[in-house]
Amino acid sequence: QVQLVESGGGLVQPGESLRLSCTISGQIFSILGMGWYRQAPGNERELVASIGLDRSTNYADSVKGRFTISRDYAKNTVWLQMNSLKPEDTAVYYCNAIPNPLSRHWGQGTQVTVSS
Repeated sequence: QVQLVESGGGLVQPGESLRLSCTISGQIFSILGMGWYRQAPGNERELVASIGLDRSTNYADSVKGRFTISRDYAKNTVWLQMNSLKPEDTAVYYCNAIPNPLSRHWGQGTQVTVSS
């Protein structure tokens, strides 16, 4: 079955960096674009970065210039490099398909907390 596993979150101070990793089981990884979503308490889940099958990328305005998404087909892995982190980036981060997430296969996510 499809399984999405996120890791790499943690507690950092403003301006610091983190790199998140997502591994995806099965062949579905090779036929879908992938994205990183985040959700903070009281907020809707939002898509912050995405990458297509051709490795083309898109970013939400709030993270543009600071975050970089990449994928490795051989490793069934998607990364999110997060630089210049801000308190507003605090959220649980999830990976899933784009443009439509696989609604039955959300992982546990990984917590990112940015605080001084």
